[in-house]
Amino acid sequence: MARPFDPSFKFSDRERWMCFYPAYINSKKTVSDGRRIPKDQAVENPTHEEIKTVCVAAGLTVGVENKTYPRELYPRDMTYRGRIRVQFKDDNGQPKYEKFPTKKSLMLYVAETIPKLKTRIQKQNQAQQQAAQQAKQSSGKSKGKNKKR
Repeated sequence: MARPFDPSFKFSDRERWMCFYPAYINSKKTVSDGRRIPKDQAVENPTHEEIKTVCVAAGLTVGVENKTYPRELYPRDMTYRGRIRVQFKDDNGQPKYEKFPTKKSLMLYVAETIPKLKTRIQKQNQAQQQAAQQAKQSSGKSKGKNKKR
């Protein structure tokens, strides 16, 4: 059924923009928990700041809202808060960006780009250094305890 023409309806109104929750591209979520892309292409625990950074770098018009995904089990946990709004269509209803003809193409692009962010790389390097330090400390402790005179 066709919708009657409404002159007040515009895709440029912010409430008409596409919603993008971090759960859509989270590899730790199941499809029933809200993941919308294949698990092997998803990202581990993305944040709304990372999604916003990638979208702004791609030249998209973006807005951030302090909302929680409705399927989220722990809605008060601040790590899961944040909803990104992206102006996906122009006033004619056509995709605004040629690079992203569908919503899924945008989600796949964001999931592919987030691991390349400096903040992600720095976190991985810090985690590797801490793991190496812990391994050194645990191997150093066992040497001294076994010796008795």
